[in-house]
Amino acid sequence: MHVLSDRFLPLLCSLTVLAALTAAPAFAQKSQQSAEHTPPGNGVPAQMPVIMDKKGVTSWNTLAKVKQVRAKNSIVPQFTKEVAALNNQEIKIQGFMMPLEAGEKQKHFLISHTPPTCSYCLPAGPEGVVEVKTKKPLKFTFEPLIISGKMEIMKDDPMGLYYRMTDASLSTAD
Repeated sequence: MHVLSDRFLPLLCSLTVLAALTAAPAFAQKSQQSAEHTPPGNGVPAQMPVIMDKKGVTSWNTLAKVKQVRAKNSIVPQFTKEVAALNNQEIKIQGFMMPLEAGEKQKHFLISHTPPTCSYCLPAGPEGVVEVKTKKPLKFTFEPLIISGKMEIMKDDPMGLYYRMTDASLSTAD
């Protein structure tokens, strides 16, 4: 299991249990409602939309090319050359918004390859989320969106994040 920081593990576990207990009836109802929108036999649960790779958009499979290695008394990310080459480059990423601030419009949020399932849980490990800071606030949406901006590959972020995008804005695929 990937954790942003060992300091937050007990808190995240407690919040996850609490959220699961309080959200279970709504989640079950949503699953039943969305089941009719999934073609039969595709093997993907109805409540978990899948992001397909698009031309001109950096793939989550690329960002997943990172290993965790022990360095002295900590564990740090070791990025492949392909991932390291994205540092300080303008890229596009497609994913689901997870707000970090209150409000209908967001300037600081996470974007993930999977939609968040609760307000307290990270939808993926550090290789599956990108911290985003936008030029202008974006309206929150549950739908996948494409964001463009300057990518930063982080080797020693205190929160355990691997990726940050700055000067970001809403975009489209090529």
